Amino acid sequence: MNPATLAWARAQPAGSRAAVLASAFTGGVTRVTFEGRTVEYRSLDELGRAITALYGAENAAARRPGVTLAQFSRSE
Repeated sequence: MNPATLAWARAQPAGSRAAVLASAFTGGVTRVTFEGRTVEYRSLDELGRAITALYGAENAAARRPGVTLAQFSRSE
């Protein structure tokens, strides 16, 4: 997992889904309970992918599409 993604998840407010997932990941636990539901991940890798997906969904609006402007002129 990207360390920046994990750092983002750990920096979220306590009790948020991202913070709970990050806490489980760093603790080596694959069973997570959030909002009354329990999810058992098959591995820490799968848990890491869940954090990465959550990060992508939360930060999709912050990404801007890349734009390139090309200009040409004739020298006379």
